Amino acid sequence: MSDLVQKKIGDLTIRIDRSLCIGSGNCMKVAPDLFDLDDESIAVFAATADSASRAKILDACEVCPVQALVVTDETGRELVP
Repeated sequence: MSDLVQKKIGDLTIRIDRSLCIGSGNCMKVAPDLFDLDDESIAVFAATADSASRAKILDACEVCPVQALVVTDETGRELVP
């Protein structure tokens, strides 16, 4: 799997930098429908990720202690971190 994975949900694009992820699970605790941890305890998108709300996406990505999660809007402006 690539170190950078991304998913578009609504007008937001969420990027996971797997090389930065330390597996804290904070994102998963806030939004278990959006994030999961793989066998290496690194963040991945959950199977149900397409249904996450904008607020939940932003909240879940803001709690990453190492800024491995980046959210941009449709113009490419970074909203998180």
